[in-house]
Amino acid sequence: EWRDPKLAARWQGKKIPMSVVYEAYVAEKLDFTRDVADAMLLRNKLFRFCFTWSDVKFYFSQFLRQNLLHSRSSDRGDIVPVYDRGNDFYHWFLGDSMVYTSGIFRDPEESLEQAQVRKLEMICQSVQMERGDRHLDIGCGWGALLVHAAKEHGTFSTGVTLAREQADWANDLARTAGVADKVRVLVDDYRSIAHGKYDKITCVEMAEHVGIKNFQKFLLQVRGLLEDDGVFYLQIAGLRRAWQYEDLVWGLFMAKYVFPGADASCPLGFVVSQAERGGFEVHRVENCGTHYSVTIQKWYENWLRNEAEIVAKYGRRWFRLWTMFLGWSTHIGG
Repeated sequence: EWRDPKLAARWQGKKIPMSVVYEAYVAEKLDFTRDVADAMLLRNKLFRFCFTWSDVKFYFSQFLRQNLLHSRSSDRGDIVPVYDRGNDFYHWFLGDSMVYTSGIFRDPEESLEQAQVRKLEMICQSVQMERGDRHLDIGCGWGALLVHAAKEHGTFSTGVTLAREQADWANDLARTAGVADKVRVLVDDYRSIAHGKYDKITCVEMAEHVGIKNFQKFLLQVRGLLEDDGVFYLQIAGLRRAWQYEDLVWGLFMAKYVFPGADASCPLGFVVSQAERGGFEVHRVENCGTHYSVTIQKWYENWLRNEAEIVAKYGRRWFRLWTMFLGWSTHIGG
C-alpha cells in the first residue's frame, strides 16, 4: 500500500524495482499489508531485480571508493560508526548470545542461544582447541567465541575489533564468566597484529571487510601469525557465483545500509583459491546457508518483539530499515 499517491499512480500495475521498494518502505512512503518477511516470499512476483539510478549513484559515489581504498582510515570510517551505534541496538535482535553470525541448528524450533553455543563449540572442535592454546580471533565482535574458548577449552584468547562498544561488552562478558585473566581484547585494526605466534586463529565473518584488494595480503598475514602446525578457521558470508540480479541488488543494499566495505563477500571458489594461493591446506569446506536462514528468522522475530523500545531509542527509520534487512535476508540467505 502506497502512502504517496504519486508513487502509487506511477507504479500501478507494474513490477516495482527492489531499490524503489526498500527506499520507499524505509521512508514510510510504502507499507506492506502482511509481515515483511512473508511478503519477501513473493518478491519475484511483486518486485523487479534490476539496477536503478539510485544503485548507479551509490555504486560510483560510495561503493567504488569503499572497494578501492580499504585503507586503515577508510575502513575505520566505514565500520566504527556501525558497530559503535549501541550495544542495545544489536542486543534487541541478536539476543543474549550477541553473536552476529550464523548459528548451527539441529531443529529450527531450538532457541537461538542453543544454536549459537553449538556453533561456538563447533568452531573450537574444528580447530582442535586445547588447554593453553594461544588463540587469536580477528573481528571478535562482542567476544562470545573468546569467552567460550577460554572457559570451555582453557585457551588464552586475544580478540581484535575496531569498535570500543564491542570491546567493552567482551571484557564485561569475560569478567562475568570468570576468565578475564585469559581473555584480552584489542581495539585496533587487524593490520596492526604484527608480532607473536598463535596456535589457533579464527575469523568468523569479518574477512569480508578486508576487501578483495587486500584479501591475499590478509591471508598471508594470518599465515605468518600461525605456528607451523597451527589451524585457521575462516567463515565467510558470500554471494553465489551464478549470475543473479537479486544477489547483486541485495549486495548493494547491504553495502549501503548494513555492512559498508564488505566487498569480499565472494563465492566459495574465490575463497578456497585465495586460501590455497596463500599457502594454506584446506581441510574442510561446509556451507551453512540453511542454518543462516533459520538464524536470521530468529533475529527478525526478536527485532519485531522489541519494536517499542527500538523506536523510542533510535526512531522508526532504523526500525524499518532493519526490518527490511532481516526480513529480506531470511530468504536470500538460505
